[in-house]
Amino acid sequence: MARTAKKIRSPKHALEQLSRRGPHDVLHGDPALVGLPGVLCTPRSGLGLPALAFGHGWLQPPRRYLGLLRHLASWGFVVVAPGTQRGPFASHRMFESDLRTALDIAIGARLGEGAISVDQRRLGAAGHAMGGGSAVLAAATDERIRAVATLAAAETHPPASDAAAQVRVPGLHLAAGNDLLAPAVANARPIAASWAGPVQLRTIKKASHLGFTEGRHWTELVLHGKGEYRTQRLAKGLLTAFFLRELAGDRRGEALLEQDVSGAAIDQEHTRAAA
Repeated sequence: MARTAKKIRSPKHALEQLSRRGPHDVLHGDPALVGLPGVLCTPRSGLGLPALAFGHGWLQPPRRYLGLLRHLASWGFVVVAPGTQRGPFASHRMFESDLRTALDIAIGARLGEGAISVDQRRLGAAGHAMGGGSAVLAAATDERIRAVATLAAAETHPPASDAAAQVRVPGLHLAAGNDLLAPAVANARPIAASWAGPVQLRTIKKASHLGFTEGRHWTELVLHGKGEYRTQRLAKGLLTAFFLRELAGDRRGEALLEQDVSGAAIDQEHTRAAA
């Protein structure tokens, strides 16, 4: 992954480029072979790659995020999404542990017949809804995690908003403007306000709670919303720009992260870690 890629000056153009598939061919499989069911996506080859653990939302299977996971892999990330804690009484604390195990697998498992390796200094966590809150819990307890992104983050037990006060690494939080299950004012906004490190909160206008998910699923009958192309496109572009910058030293998407973009204006931001 090039660390010297030329910056894209316009946030619109940065979104157009980074929401498209990246330069890497992608492999995917099931990490159940090494003890954790779910989805694993990697570039076909690459040494010293950054890696991400991704947490699914409440009752959602990891395959509902396969397009996002494959997209991030196409930009040079190894991504492991656990398929655990999918029942109605999911344990947030155990899911946090599973996300940390996902990073262990990324670092220690033999990937791509030995053609892939992960740099343990370049690890991140992300997730949707419950998975986003659990990613915050993981970052508060695992010093290996160097960046965190959440999509329509939901509160957890223990509270992600309390754990955020212990997270000193960069955070990007995307809220859904029409979210009836995890509205920003009760979830993403308190998490961002408590964040101890550099943080940015954006609200995607007209997005629903399930707008970040892909395909059809029975939970659309009981939860709010359904998959939305526009919401997914914004998430792909913003998360790619964020993790490229924070984990790969690639600042080509800087304009997208520093400026408003249509449909996802910056709501809240601070850049210095708390004393």
